Amino acid sequence: MKPIDIALAIAVAVIWGVGFVLTRIAVDEMSATLLTALRFGITALPCLFLPPPKLSWGLIVAISWLLVAQFLAQTYGLAHGVPAGLTAVIVQSQALFTVAFAAIFLRELPTRLQVLGIAIAMCGLLLICFTVGYDFSVWAFSMAMTAPVSFAISNLLLRRAQGVSMLNLFAWIGLLAMLPLLVILLTIEGPAVTWHALTHMSLLAASCVLALALLGTTLGYWIWGRLLGRYSAAQVVPFALLVPFFGAGTSSIVFGETFGPLRLTGMIVVVLGIAVMLLSRRPPPLVEVA
Repeated sequence: MKPIDIALAIAVAVIWGVGFVLTRIAVDEMSATLLTALRFGITALPCLFLPPPKLSWGLIVAISWLLVAQFLAQTYGLAHGVPAGLTAVIVQSQALFTVAFAAIFLRELPTRLQVLGIAIAMCGLLLICFTVGYDFSVWAFSMAMTAPVSFAISNLLLRRAQGVSMLNLFAWIGLLAMLPLLVILLTIEGPAVTWHALTHMSLLAASCVLALALLGTTLGYWIWGRLLGRYSAAQVVPFALLVPFFGAGTSSIVFGETFGPLRLTGMIVVVLGIAVMLLSRRPPPLVEVA
């Protein structure tokens, strides 16, 4: 890879890692649903001048609603006490779920190294489970764990969007994602609560929302898509392993987040397992998305 592209890949990892901290700051002032709706709403703005991607509308709707489930789940977990650094690790475990679902539904059997990586990562998640109940609830952890599952299923669907502009795709995904989010906002939280949160939003929270939408989603996925189009996934995907480290590091600086020995060991084991899967010498086609 060219030095400039290596720098761009690292920059995306930084943006995505810091994004978990920005989310944690924003949910102090608004609900997880409102934050997710604002994020997708801003992401959808380019669809005003970009044509829809050449994909079936059913596929675009399915991907958008799965991403809604993913971002709602991880935002809900952050809003209810799951640390930002730990959430970053949980979300990146989507790689092992992607490989597992592909084996189950697409009959794409993993290699021995991938099986080993899955086993290592699952051991790490089990260690993290033993720490649940001390500073956040089992329910919050369960919600956060649905994020990588939704992410993994959307990965399988995104395989059918190869060659499509990521900017166009995510703009229209953002537009379609607004439908279920607006229904949730108006029926569960209500117009009055939503309007109060919008009109009393601080400059800090608004800045976090803009950064999450413009940098984390629009710019981040556009750069990532261009890199995957220019290089093999085996060269690009391993940079995603940096996301949990940037997320945990930023969280420790901003919030003073610390991890006990058991949780820290679990986080390291999860990342190690993902690394074994993604850095194998004979990556299967699934690595193109995972």
